[in-house]
Amino acid sequence: MISDRNALLSVRNLGKNYPGFRLGELSFDLAEGTITGFIGRNGAGKTTTINSILSFIRPDSGEVLYRGIPFRQKEHEIREKIGFVSAGMTYYTRKKLKTITEVTRSFYPGWKQDIYKKTMDMFCLSEDKTPAELSNGMKIKYALTLALSRGAELFILDEPTSGLDPVSREELVEAFLRLKDEGKTILFSTHITSDLEKCADRILFIRAGKLKADEDLDGFRRSFRIIEASDPIPPELAAVSRGSCRTKDGYTVLVSHADAAPFSGRDAALEEIMVHLEKEEEA
Repeated sequence: MISDRNALLSVRNLGKNYPGFRLGELSFDLAEGTITGFIGRNGAGKTTTINSILSFIRPDSGEVLYRGIPFRQKEHEIREKIGFVSAGMTYYTRKKLKTITEVTRSFYPGWKQDIYKKTMDMFCLSEDKTPAELSNGMKIKYALTLALSRGAELFILDEPTSGLDPVSREELVEAFLRLKDEGKTILFSTHITSDLEKCADRILFIRAGKLKADEDLDGFRRSFRIIEASDPIPPELAAVSRGSCRTKDGYTVLVSHADAAPFSGRDAALEEIMVHLEKEEEA
């Protein structure tokens, strides 16, 4: 976990209970000017965590601090500093963007029109278009534009590249890196781990409501190796396995880097690590 003094957002002992599911107690920090990837399978607790951070739901325990200030103390002011962007966001589909912008602008006294114009141009967005005329990727870019224009410092992205073609995903990843270059902070929740490998500094891995990893991306990947194995998996390999997946020729087996020396292995991709660790849990 990073130091408090470098944290833009701090989550402390966050917990939420539902019938059949418990989130907690989660603690992590988001360093200013970084991109943190948030990974885990469906139902692991990613959305519950995000909704709790943003007070869309009320957590049962813990607190969220923004620059050391408890969220609940200055919720209105802090919300203006956070841009939440989701693939499921919708707008009035037949209203022109300039109309939607004017309505949005009226709620934010600190609106920065110069940033709005600059970002619209950067993303090649036309105010004369309607949301119905935009691709899903362009809708995400428009949402980012609105958040930047009202002064957001932290962007919480919930599956923003889901359902997009590879070119559109690449364009959005480049947009996220531009935000980072400008000193913005991003929490990027996604199932498309290849996007994170292109831009993330850190990884949060959640499984069954518990945080299983919180470390820099390269360090997380270096912690594991993939071993190609026959069927059945040799006993000496099975003894150190952190999860295995069937292939057409046998198995891929995830092992900790410290246990990899006796075997001929290769570097593990982020998706492989996540999938194999889930298989370890199921075994």
